[in-house]
Amino acid sequence: MNAPTPGGWPPHGPGPQFHPPATQWPQPDPEPLPVVPVLEQPRFIAPKRPGQSPLKALGWVCIWLFFAVSGLLTILAIALETGVTGLVVGLVLATLPVAVVVSVFLWLDRHEREPWSLLLFAFGWGASVATLISLILNTASTAVLQQSGGDPNIAMFTIAPIVEESTKGLAVLGVLLLRRREFDGVVDGIVYAGMAGIGFAFVENVLYFGRTFVEAGGGGVAAVFVMRGVFSPFAHPLFTMAIGIGIGLAVSRRSTATKILAPIGGWLVAVVLHAAWNGSTLLGIQGFFGGYVFLQVPIFVAAVAIALLARRREARLISRHLHVYASSGWLTQAEAGMLSSLTARRQARDWAGRNFGPPARNAMRDFQELGSEVAFLRERMVHGTAPPDARQTELQMLEGMWLLRQSFTPPSGYEVAAIR
Repeated sequence: MNAPTPGGWPPHGPGPQFHPPATQWPQPDPEPLPVVPVLEQPRFIAPKRPGQSPLKALGWVCIWLFFAVSGLLTILAIALETGVTGLVVGLVLATLPVAVVVSVFLWLDRHEREPWSLLLFAFGWGASVATLISLILNTASTAVLQQSGGDPNIAMFTIAPIVEESTKGLAVLGVLLLRRREFDGVVDGIVYAGMAGIGFAFVENVLYFGRTFVEAGGGGVAAVFVMRGVFSPFAHPLFTMAIGIGIGLAVSRRSTATKILAPIGGWLVAVVLHAAWNGSTLLGIQGFFGGYVFLQVPIFVAAVAIALLARRREARLISRHLHVYASSGWLTQAEAGMLSSLTARRQARDWAGRNFGPPARNAMRDFQELGSEVAFLRERMVHGTAPPDARQTELQMLEGMWLLRQSFTPPSGYEVAAIR
């Protein structure tokens, strides 16, 4: 038997006895917490997710059609330059790094998983709209420089970083406008910005790999793949992360100055880093590896450190607010501790699945997701950045957790397996 987890979860033997919440609402709300009656629900029934209104569904259809048209125009432009064979080679090679980079950003987002619809929105925007706009503007600026007798390479570290970081950053802003409730702070900004950067890098790699294959054959494309797909697959996501951090800070602070300056500062950092990286690649292979060692690696280390610190802050935030709910009867202290630890969360899901089956495991997962969401909502309530209906939403989340608990709470006298 393993030692108890940090949150004191899973329980040994019969599960804890849960009681209706007390009449004290967690501070700073002055109103008393209403008593929730014992609800009779069939066991192992997953909670129903609220459906979309027809208008919202139509809006999403329009968004995906817009992405599809933008993506097709981008692919057509690439195919005209690389040919069908080059396009296919580029698509195959560009796909290889995507799964690795995406998994890293999803790993950061373990306290509260972002909706797949919004993750795909950010990726799709980066892969279609951002690339199409950037392709048009970068091509036009290069042509203008050539016609005026200037060096077209200047556009790589002057115009391209501004255009590309602006268009990628719009994906994060779009998520914020589409679903403000899902955007809780810095970690969410990092994840959505990363997804937009991954989508952009994917399509850009299709162009570079396909073009190199046509011009230099297999040996040439292999070298480019090593440089872009092995050494620098995180370049675009890392640059755009600065914008995500800025927007994340803006949504989690009341200060008007922060709301204005943080996104602008993040955009400036992204543009400068992108320009420095592009400038290093103009110096040949030595410039590339110099930029990689002295720019790319430090940026990566700094970005990982910032992301981990932001995630640790989330854990402290969850612990602080959920223990307030535990003191008022909505949660047990064991549950509050479990929800504050990623390790205890995983063990709790395993415990529920091992004892009561996959539906109970899914209910435990949803219970944990709601626990994070209600903690983040309370943080926004404390800082005065929550929407007007936050109190009602908070109560709905707590009631949802109350119902979900029935799917993995063992009945009285039911023996459950110990932790393994």
